[in-house]
Amino acid sequence: MAAPSGKIPRHDPPRRFPHRHLLAISDLSRSDIEFLLDRAEAFTPLAEQRVKKLDALKGRTLINLFFEPSTRTQSSFELAGKRLGADVVNMSASSSSVTKGETLIDTAATLNAMSPDLLVVRHGSSGAAELLARKVSCSVINAGDGQHEHPTQALLDALTIRREIGRIEGVRIAICGDVMHSRVARSNALLLTMLGAEVRLVGPPTLLPASSARWGASVHHDMKEGLAGADVVMMLRLQRERMQGGFIPSAREFFWFYGLDEEKLRHAKPGAFVMHPGPMNRGVEIDSAIADDARISLIERQVKMGVALRMAVLVALAEHGANESGE
Repeated sequence: MAAPSGKIPRHDPPRRFPHRHLLAISDLSRSDIEFLLDRAEAFTPLAEQRVKKLDALKGRTLINLFFEPSTRTQSSFELAGKRLGADVVNMSASSSSVTKGETLIDTAATLNAMSPDLLVVRHGSSGAAELLARKVSCSVINAGDGQHEHPTQALLDALTIRREIGRIEGVRIAICGDVMHSRVARSNALLLTMLGAEVRLVGPPTLLPASSARWGASVHHDMKEGLAGADVVMMLRLQRERMQGGFIPSAREFFWFYGLDEEKLRHAKPGAFVMHPGPMNRGVEIDSAIADDARISLIERQVKMGVALRMAVLVALAEHGANESGE
């Protein structure tokens, strides 16, 4: 049932999110994750309503600070903030004083002087979001930091899987491709294993970091072996902009061995779902016939769930801040 206009959807039993920031999946417990997923579930009907505006964050200010280009994540946070009634300010490094040599700490001081309530940050360096969180008085949400984590992407992926399959416990999920450079892979592996999924990391040895053995997932170098019996196949973008060296011989050869096409997908469970965090390199890590097949592709649904999930995160952190300040 849709929530009344202007009211915050709640799930039962109500409780507070225990964290001031959302910086990494590794900071969360299973109950924290389930709290956010349940809260996001309550926001999903809003997308189907004619009037999509709530007043949950009326009078609050959300700043989106993106040092790396983004379409899906930034627009998703912007839409989530606006649907909740927040004042939203978008900032990019190309239009900020960073281009004049301003440091991240100086940027933090400038933003803090503006008294925002919520700060979403994407940065090319691992740990940048955590550094900002120590320097500002508002809640900080990590929208991707280097090769470290991208927690809201993993949360929206989990929400998508749970809605389509009905559960995550016991679901077999293959995360395939450029695991080495993917913060999405790290966050998803940590989150999905915490919720009881069987996670497999699939890719060439050059694109699977040694640390992945500690993520709770099994490692496979053969695509067909890694996909065998999988309920969900999650493809990753080949991040050539982060590669310095010969990680793959060529894009064509990478697709031949590790790109998802109909022949490789046959090794997964019949009716297996396909996911991709975007943006896609068609013909490199995924074939267009797979990506555009509405019967199995969850890619558009991931984008849709992203807004609801980010609404849940913004409200949860705003409520935590209000509780700390005694509002």
